[in-house]
Amino acid sequence: MPTLAKKKEPDTTQLMSKMVRRTFLGGLTSASAASLVTGSAHGKNSPNEVPNLAAVGVGGKGWVDSNGAAKHGNIVAFCDVEQAKGGKRGGFSAAASKWPKARRYTDWRVMLEKEKTLDGITISTPDHMHAPVTMTALQQGIGCYTQKPLTRTVYESRQVTAAAARAGVSTQMGNQHHSGTSYRTLVNLVEQGMIGKVKSAHAWSNRPIWPQGIKRPGASTAAPDTLQWDLWLGVAPERPFAPGVYHPFKWRGWYDFGTGALGDMGCHIIDPIYWALGLTAPDTILYEGPEPTKETFPKAERIHYEFPGTERTAGETIKVTWHDGGKGPDPSECDLPRGTALPANGSMFIGEQGVVVCPHGSGKLPSLYPDKKFKGLDFQVVPSADHYKQWVDAIAGKGKPSSSFDYAGPLCETVLLGCVASQVPGVKLEWNAKALRFNNSKEADNLLHQQYRKGWEVAGL
Repeated sequence: MPTLAKKKEPDTTQLMSKMVRRTFLGGLTSASAASLVTGSAHGKNSPNEVPNLAAVGVGGKGWVDSNGAAKHGNIVAFCDVEQAKGGKRGGFSAAASKWPKARRYTDWRVMLEKEKTLDGITISTPDHMHAPVTMTALQQGIGCYTQKPLTRTVYESRQVTAAAARAGVSTQMGNQHHSGTSYRTLVNLVEQGMIGKVKSAHAWSNRPIWPQGIKRPGASTAAPDTLQWDLWLGVAPERPFAPGVYHPFKWRGWYDFGTGALGDMGCHIIDPIYWALGLTAPDTILYEGPEPTKETFPKAERIHYEFPGTERTAGETIKVTWHDGGKGPDPSECDLPRGTALPANGSMFIGEQGVVVCPHGSGKLPSLYPDKKFKGLDFQVVPSADHYKQWVDAIAGKGKPSSSFDYAGPLCETVLLGCVASQVPGVKLEWNAKALRFNNSKEADNLLHQQYRKGWEVAGL
């Protein structure tokens, strides 16, 4: 039985300008370097030290991220706009209990102004605050672990990616499945040509599992005393608090705060397709679905991307289709046996010599079709890596994170182009990546960037 060769990481440096890598101290501003006391530099010469880390957002996913990073670093400060949460989902009180010596903040701007010895920061906020916090930290020479999607807008992705390259610090997007066995094994199968040249690909999700395709409620009320609503809004336009509408979690469906099902899951599920095929920016993007509402993403959608072909694709171009709302691809149209049951969330490559399907989030390995051809095939299972450890190790100059911003930025940009397309129905958008605009839609151009609320401006954004 054939055994695949050891997985080789694809070269992503051509996607953006090559990131200039520096040692830890070399990556700091002179002011930051001066603030480090003897023995606290976390570079290659300090193997027994651990990096000083801070966390922005310590509830829900923020609790997962801060704890994941804390296994390899020292949490010296944290910030959250809500002080009520506790228990298994973490929150302000849980963080205060777990890291009693850590300094506590409700405003991340104050934290970054006061904390002068930070080596890294986890950023686990609603999507609209990813770029502002990340950009500010990068400009201070602080390494960033930023939740997916890296940013809320296409312009922000481009700017944050460039800023990370200038800063030369350790960065990682929080698409942790990129480091998991399932995706690593899937990418290896495709790279090794197991299904031949790839003709097309699909990615799909059962999201949204929050309201979308809705209107803004008329009723509003004062935010609870435990929630700093103005700080939660941050760069977004001012609007009144409405209980059970935006916070917690339901913000994902709103244009001002989230990126819908595609933005939430695309950076996970499109990732192995973008990675394995060595894709760059798409040429065209077309939305198929219901008429968009004024303020929220659609309940279900299909996004048709067309990319320039690569050495792993069968043609000069390749089509990649995103599906959400619980409506995945039709197996009968994907060279799959009749009756094939697809996972609720997953990725699929249709090759000239077979098809590979990979479930998302279950930990299960990819499946190859047709069964008769691949039954009993012995292929390499690529082991997982610790996504958080990669990032913290790189702060000390040990290796490079697998989803650093030079890779994650262009991936996120691609995903967010689909979010733009869903707001411009009926138009096959022609993307000009070099100029950062569309060739055929001023309406879509206006959705690439947002003006931040007065008083919340961030240099470079």
